[in-house]
Amino acid sequence: MLTSTVCAAVSAAGLGIAALTAYRKRFLAATRIAAFALIPIGLVMTGVVDWVTSIVFKPTVWAGFGVLAVSAGLFAISRLVERRRGISGRKERRAAAGSGAPVVAPAASAPSLGPGRKAPKTTAAPAPAADSAPKDDFSDIEAILKKHGI
Repeated sequence: MLTSTVCAAVSAAGLGIAALTAYRKRFLAATRIAAFALIPIGLVMTGVVDWVTSIVFKPTVWAGFGVLAVSAGLFAISRLVERRRGISGRKERRAAAGSGAPVVAPAASAPSLGPGRKAPKTTAAPAPAADSAPKDDFSDIEAILKKHGI
């Protein structure tokens, strides 16, 4: 009952401010203020305010939100553990659950290096001379593309 009175007072004050704004010939702003001012009374008339106040002031509702938060946390922890173990797909999870051993995804390697080979160490190349031809500018890019098989 008190909340509906407060919402009605807020709406009345907002409509008063909208009227003053319209008096100053700022009709667009007055229309927006009136639209915002009608929201609280509309919420009271539809029953949303009573529903919200019944949720906010009940401890069992807050306990329910706490249980939902714990549930979401448990889901997040289980996904984190799955990712750390490397179990990614549904079939792999079923296989891991059936055998009792965790399934580890194969390690990714660079496409041009192949498995078990390390990338060669590179040294910094000297800067090209100022009078070099423009075709030298793309030699680095061509080397990178050839390295990756493109």
